Amino acid sequence: MIEQCLLIDFSGDRGLQEQLREALVSLILAGRFLPDEPVPSCRSLSEQLGISRNTVALVYESLRDDGYLISRPRSGYYIDPRYTPQARKEEPPVALAPQSAQDAPNWSDRFQICPSDMVTISKPAQWMKYDYPFIYGQPDTSLFPMEQWREAARMVTGSLRDHRWLLDQVDQDCPMLLEQLRTRVLPKRGITASNDEILITLGTQNALSLLSQLLMNRETRLGVESPCFREAINTFALQGCQIVPHGVDDEGLVLSADSETCDFFYVTPSHQAPTGVHMSNARRQALLQQAIARDQIIIEDDFDSDTNIENHPKPALKAHDRNGRVIYVSSLSKALAPGLRLGYLVGPAELVDELRALRRLLYRHPPANIQYQMAHFLAQGHYETYLRRFREHSTYRWSLLAEALDKHLPQCRHNGNRATAFWVQAPAQINTQRLAWRAAHASVLIEPGINHFLEAAPPQHFFRLGFHAIRPEAIKPGIQRLAEALDKELQRAEQG
Repeated sequence: MIEQCLLIDFSGDRGLQEQLREALVSLILAGRFLPDEPVPSCRSLSEQLGISRNTVALVYESLRDDGYLISRPRSGYYIDPRYTPQARKEEPPVALAPQSAQDAPNWSDRFQICPSDMVTISKPAQWMKYDYPFIYGQPDTSLFPMEQWREAARMVTGSLRDHRWLLDQVDQDCPMLLEQLRTRVLPKRGITASNDEILITLGTQNALSLLSQLLMNRETRLGVESPCFREAINTFALQGCQIVPHGVDDEGLVLSADSETCDFFYVTPSHQAPTGVHMSNARRQALLQQAIARDQIIIEDDFDSDTNIENHPKPALKAHDRNGRVIYVSSLSKALAPGLRLGYLVGPAELVDELRALRRLLYRHPPANIQYQMAHFLAQGHYETYLRRFREHSTYRWSLLAEALDKHLPQCRHNGNRATAFWVQAPAQINTQRLAWRAAHASVLIEPGINHFLEAAPPQHFFRLGFHAIRPEAIKPGIQRLAEALDKELQRAEQG
């Protein structure tokens, strides 16, 4: 028997069996084992790698059950003949001549649109390596209810379960998830809807994209807030529609003479993105009345419906809609795990039916297993339990950040609303892009506000601070470091 030396660099954040199996499968597929020689024995491999024989034996048994290995009594494990180099007889790769740049297509001439040219809100890819990441939209992963999420997965995949999630749903959604939304989620926002008035989407962004493709073109005039949720505006702009900015004050969107010429409005009335202000009752009624008088449609983005930490949050704008003028979009994954990309849309059945047909052409439906898993997660009460814990942590972090800002950055203003981020106004002479650059050198991440504005000459002294991705104990020292960076920028402005 030929002894082989195998080296595996085990990682502490993954199981040994998982890593060992992964490494052995790679070696088998790469043809590293001889067809007529046994693979290293359990004892030999366990001694080489410094792991238990039982771990190796379990992995070997799983590879045998899956057809990678065969077991010969009193001889050991061998590579299944189907995975030997002789059996696979792979053709050698064809050698290609070096590519000629002059014969390659000019892709830039073929692009009908250039999304990469759009103004976006950028975050460093390695933001988690910063000591003080005051970034928005990333959760505290330690709060994720892993065991309860696994329990929901077991309910979906159990051997005695209905496995309809394995089938192509074509254009339909999980009936159980629709029912949970209708009976448990939407009533908390004051919304009544039937199942045929709800569409499951790949997050809120996807809902906006579907709406823009179905309803908008180059002639469409869309009223939006400024400052704004930039990614939403970019989504609408892809359809070529005319963006009509509206200012925002302490009562939310300010209607103007241009408002009457709009076909649609896109608003964030619960907590305006990014300022966090509430749209007042008077503004809500004015917008709804104008929509009726001018035959307009309102798209309400209730992005923080589940993350709202207000003591008594106002009902959704959709709750006051008696004429079918409001299309409501929100997220099921923003608070739980943004990577799940699970959202929903509420609108008239006729609209939802056409959106469903459009979605079918684009990607058919969101992954059925995730829909069914989320349905069970909701039905078992795990989602509501998680939200209570999430809001408690969010309220605590919000209080820490508010206190730190008031104490260490008294020259800056914030509105004090209990939103999911702080919109901060620095002294007028401060360029927050420079401030962000200086703060980053002190391992502090903030988000300059300039890209949220749609004006030709936007103000440069606003910035946003998130508080979910940063450890609570890091909030105060992070703001202290930011205050030092601001002092240096103020000195620089005075000297310049």
